Amino acid sequence: MFKADDFIPSKYNHSIDQGSFSWSAPSNIALVKYWGKKDNQIPANPSVSFTLNNCKTITTLAFAKKQNDGNFSFDLLFEGKQKEDFKPKIQKFLERIEIYLPFLKDYHFTIDTQNTFPHSSGIASSASGLAALAMNFMSLEKDLNPAMTEKYFLSKASFLARLGSGSACRSVKGQVVVWGNQANIKGSTDLYGVEYPYEIHPVFKNFHDTILLVDKGEKQVSSTIGHDLMHDHPFAERRFAQAHENLDKLIPVFKNGDLEEFIKIVESEALTLHAMMMTSLPYFILMKPNTLQIINAIWKFRNEIKTPVCFTLDAGANVHVLYPNEVKENVLQFIKAELVGYCQNGQYLCDEIGNGALLS
Repeated sequence: MFKADDFIPSKYNHSIDQGSFSWSAPSNIALVKYWGKKDNQIPANPSVSFTLNNCKTITTLAFAKKQNDGNFSFDLLFEGKQKEDFKPKIQKFLERIEIYLPFLKDYHFTIDTQNTFPHSSGIASSASGLAALAMNFMSLEKDLNPAMTEKYFLSKASFLARLGSGSACRSVKGQVVVWGNQANIKGSTDLYGVEYPYEIHPVFKNFHDTILLVDKGEKQVSSTIGHDLMHDHPFAERRFAQAHENLDKLIPVFKNGDLEEFIKIVESEALTLHAMMMTSLPYFILMKPNTLQIINAIWKFRNEIKTPVCFTLDAGANVHVLYPNEVKENVLQFIKAELVGYCQNGQYLCDEIGNGALLS
């Protein structure tokens, strides 16, 4: 396990004047939710997620040596066009990670990024986007230090991504990723995401996630503000303890493939996340009426048809429908017949469990 100081390099053995890399990194969906954080993007509780496969960000990083004038220098393009409103977030990210990548002010960077999912679809791209950018920076650092091990490369990439967006640290690896220190999970740490180290039943290895786009608008309360509201939340400590308990409960579930217990834990986590929002001060509601319609329809379908399908939610109105491959046809038929009508413009995205970031 690495400590933060392990990611501060002493010196580089090689130099490189210019070049480019291109990485894709996927989104992820948390099963046990992270909500609330301490300083430096440290989670208040551990989380575990499925890494997705199709919803991803593809980022090309071009770099050219420049005079180090004490400033960061970068152009930011989204789908080939200048994107000035994203620049402050990247500037802040570079400021946070400079101590770990001391070469950043030696280069001018051109960051060209695109998503495989529709822009403004309501799917958060901060996790996939910052994971892809971190992988690119690590590729450059590996050229400066070719002796770097793969374990160090991936751990540091996840560590850097976390400093941009907490959940981004879970988008470097696949298929099941744990972030946050959990006593019963070997190697788990608050500093970066790690692949779940224990046995995973085959039923979870080809799980599907169909994302129902209920509301594609911007959230009225950002996740950052929501996390901050946990500091004085009356139920915060019990919630953090519950996350540890649910993560422990998932260890035998992942091993034995108990879908009934999996569904209980995952749906409870989703509803607890939104309960925290509704009981904070100020309180807020991110679910929409159609979110509740979908949840009720899933419960009805599961009870009547006895099909192992469940929902989870991120910090928004969209619904992630999770189900094993063996019931794929039945569930997709149900979604098309009964749930699409609750989606904005009838839009939904089909995804599945994936393997993490890839070099293009």
